[in-house]
Amino acid sequence: MEKNSRQKIYFFLVMFLLALVLQPLGKAMSATPMPQFNLKSVVDGNAVDSGKFQGKVLLVTFFATWCPPCMQEIPALIKIQQEFAEKGFSVVAISVDQGGTGPVKKVVEKTGINYPVLMADSKVTSDFGGVVGIPTSFLINQQGNVIKNYPGYVGHNVFVEDIKKLLP
Repeated sequence: MEKNSRQKIYFFLVMFLLALVLQPLGKAMSATPMPQFNLKSVVDGNAVDSGKFQGKVLLVTFFATWCPPCMQEIPALIKIQQEFAEKGFSVVAISVDQGGTGPVKKVVEKTGINYPVLMADSKVTSDFGGVVGIPTSFLINQQGNVIKNYPGYVGHNVFVEDIKKLLP
């Protein structure tokens, strides 16, 4: 096995174990303002400013293409986007992949992702509290406050329950 592949496997295992340990912490948080960001879209390379989502309920999810639990969440996120987009909701995915937009864009096309997918920078991961494991998601209310975080894989029904509480 080549060194780079081994490092990715070790990294994934560490992130997975951290997510398992942190899963019980995925509870309601005291509302804190969502960090502002301006990141490039994977699809077209255009900058997307967080202000674009003002007034919407958001589920901001950090992921990577090489992360099996992240890939497992995508169908649920697509379904949630379809179900709630017209009600003032959006998923916003932020990729922490290091290999550029190419592999991420392939996943977007292959899976039919229907929500914005952006490329992370070190500032956004730090601003969201130092994302230590993936997937990690944050639920943001219409006022722009982070009200809940979800370290690790989360099932469709958990997201839906929490999102419904925030939509009019």
